[in-house]
Amino acid sequence: MILRVGSLLGVLFALSILVFLVSHFGGGDPVHAYLGANASPDAVAAMRSKLGLDQSLVAQYWRYLTRLVHGDLGISLSTKRPVSAELRTRIPATLELAVATVVLSVIIGLMLARVYALKGRFAGVIRFVLLSAASAPAFLLATAGVLIFFAHLGWLPVSGRTSYGASSGLTGMYVVDGLLTGNLPYTVDALKHLVLPALAAAIGPGVALARVLADGLGKSLESGYARTARSLGETEPQVLRRHALRNAASPALSLLGVQLGMMLSSLVVVEQIFSWNGLGQFLVSAINGSDTNSVATVSLVLGAVYVLVNTLVDVGLAAIDPRVRLA
Repeated sequence: MILRVGSLLGVLFALSILVFLVSHFGGGDPVHAYLGANASPDAVAAMRSKLGLDQSLVAQYWRYLTRLVHGDLGISLSTKRPVSAELRTRIPATLELAVATVVLSVIIGLMLARVYALKGRFAGVIRFVLLSAASAPAFLLATAGVLIFFAHLGWLPVSGRTSYGASSGLTGMYVVDGLLTGNLPYTVDALKHLVLPALAAAIGPGVALARVLADGLGKSLESGYARTARSLGETEPQVLRRHALRNAASPALSLLGVQLGMMLSSLVVVEQIFSWNGLGQFLVSAINGSDTNSVATVSLVLGAVYVLVNTLVDVGLAAIDPRVRLA
């Protein structure tokens, strides 16, 4: 565990260097983004000195890292607000969408795993359709969802997180706040707004998860220990639950950790399409406004989440698969 923690900290440190260098050499002038294109040379020079941009690259990184460790994320050059304040309002929105996406991915994977295990020509056609849907980019799936469920059927909304205004709850996640306050109409409305963006980001990872899970279940059910369990009188559901599912869960869990990167990139696009006021929308706005400080901070947060979740996936694999612990 100590080695895992040390490795995690090392990756985060390397990530901070990479994000800093990309933001520093990525183009755009943060000073003019903050002051405006018509700022006087004296004002530009003073702001460069205030932001520490007149120092050496090593000094700038050390200043950036020191402030980061102390929780000082600086000022957003586009909104003129502290980046920490922007994150406090936007992280719950992205977190709610990300959790819903993961849950839907797992549900889709479990439901479609049986479809992938079917034999015959018709099953092959279904698998081809599912694979085509999984290969489609998130913006195309989101657009199709808007056309079908909003424009044609009128079942689901396509903009914002709720029709009732911002939540006054503690978590900032509207569905959770609605449940905690017992406000059923608010909860249902928040769920309706959540379905389409989460589904658009979950279809690809869900179908990929189904393929891996179906392959693992097929091999596990035909293995020697499964035949032994049947000979000892266990029913097929018991064999599936006690033996096959646990062994098939290991590669599926590994894939889910890898798919998280795809989910995070999809959420950036999905938040733009559905006007979801989260980190993805803030990141795009910061890029358009040459707000390098905000871009670096959001990129670091998303990268840290990806690294942390993959570390937790490794721990989970070790918990369910003794071979991983031995390795």
